[in-house]
Amino acid sequence: MHNTFYNKYVKRGLDIVIALTALVVLSPVFLVVTLLLWIHFRGNPFFLQRRPGYKGKIFTIYKFRTMTNTCDKDGTLRDDSERLTGLGCRIRKTSLDELPQLLNVLTGSMSLVGPRPLLERYLPLYTPEQMRRHDVRPGITGWAQCHGRNAISWQTKFEMDVWYVDHISFMTDLRIVLTTFRCFFRTKDVHGENMSTMELFNGYN
Repeated sequence: MHNTFYNKYVKRGLDIVIALTALVVLSPVFLVVTLLLWIHFRGNPFFLQRRPGYKGKIFTIYKFRTMTNTCDKDGTLRDDSERLTGLGCRIRKTSLDELPQLLNVLTGSMSLVGPRPLLERYLPLYTPEQMRRHDVRPGITGWAQCHGRNAISWQTKFEMDVWYVDHISFMTDLRIVLTTFRCFFRTKDVHGENMSTMELFNGYN
């Protein structure tokens, strides 16, 4: 289903128009958050990380920074819950940390809607069925994002990602976008249970 006329010829054009419009409209918010984080972290307000995208091709994802780089005495980064700051938590709860990904959409490494791009280290752990999530561009929001976010299991998340690949259409994307707007100020599913972020995937979750 991912080779539909909509996905091949329409979706990319809509991504560019909507992402560009959103960047212009939200530019005051973008600038204010950038300034606040620059002051808060006394430096770079952005978080850049390598992620696998379409067909597993690696790209650099852009996000607003929400954590410090605090390490323990052995030089190992502390747990996410220890590094997540108060301001970072509030920004993450409203999903404003995802705003810079509009730049990823404009460059073509991401779409507005699609499976969320996960960590590069997970690639060898996927089953062939789970790997199908890379048959479309990753998205800022997706089917799994508006049906539980980090509160659902990895198995359920992957099933939803593959479902999206098989049912991609304009109406599906519209439904996801509208649901995302309704969930924008909901915070209960942002974190996994007893964690500041989703637990790591080990291939058996």
